[in-house]
Amino acid sequence: MHIQSSAPTRIDLAGGTLDIWPLYLFHDGAQTVNAAISIRAHARIDTRHDGGVALRSLDTGRTVEAARWEDLPVEGDLPLLARLVRFFQAGNLTLTTESQSPAGAGLAGSSALNIAVCAALARWRGTEYRHSDLLRIAMNVEAQTIAVPTGVQDYRPALFGGVAAIELRVDGIHRVGLDVDPAALEDRIVLAYTGEPRNSGTNNWEIMKRHLDGDRAIFDAFERIRDTAAALRRALERGDWAETGRLIAEEWDNRRRLSPGVTTPVIDDLIARARRAGASAAKVCGAGGGGCLFCFGEPQRRDAIRAALAAGGARLLDFHVDLEGLRVR
Repeated sequence: MHIQSSAPTRIDLAGGTLDIWPLYLFHDGAQTVNAAISIRAHARIDTRHDGGVALRSLDTGRTVEAARWEDLPVEGDLPLLARLVRFFQAGNLTLTTESQSPAGAGLAGSSALNIAVCAALARWRGTEYRHSDLLRIAMNVEAQTIAVPTGVQDYRPALFGGVAAIELRVDGIHRVGLDVDPAALEDRIVLAYTGEPRNSGTNNWEIMKRHLDGDRAIFDAFERIRDTAAALRRALERGDWAETGRLIAEEWDNRRRLSPGVTTPVIDDLIARARRAGASAAKVCGAGGGGCLFCFGEPQRRDAIRAALAAGGARLLDFHVDLEGLRVR
């Protein structure tokens, strides 16, 4: 018997980092806006006949084996996979994973992989979980693995796909699907990997600590990021692409104020190249400091923007907005 699953990654359009508890509680009306994309994380489970467990990550080339699931090392080469298998108490299997997202891309690849693996292991054990329960398990195990708080937005594109606003409220987290033409959005975005991986846990944790310590500049930057995300949501819903581009640029300007490490000379150079080629906006994906960036512009400028980024050494990534979300079979 074998089980296969996959989940999409995402592009965060606005409002990121505010989705880390408890930051959003200090900014009434906080929300993030994101789009699931077809760069997917995959998991496969195959039956063994010796009672053992093997974990294989094809994109990192790492393998971990144990005679029993209880013996998997949670501080080893594949700690997230080991913790998930231990949580589900799943033995007599080989778990193979592969992510289409580059390492440290800022596309929430670890969250997509987490959701895909959780769903596969739950199916393997014959246990039915509600999406909310599966999400909670994935989020908590990832926090255990990276040893810093995790955000709440990234698991929802992996589960549900589409373009959505994630409302961050006192009474809970609410996903609201947005009525956006996916083809029109795709035609205006160029996605590229800068070649510099980043550590989102470190960046976000440092910013979070400064916020909790009362740094007024950080607080004010998040207030502006919140307001920009709300305005961007409205612009997307009415199909106002010029205003969407202006607001993405505004979000990036505010995000850069959070920490000098959000951008790098490489990122600044690539954004400058894209702007000269006709992009109306550009921003990094995720916490910044490396990984992917996306550029926004009118469809007729897309080829020129792609050429400018490639000339700057970036790796172009093809994608489409993924409307499906999690798949398990």
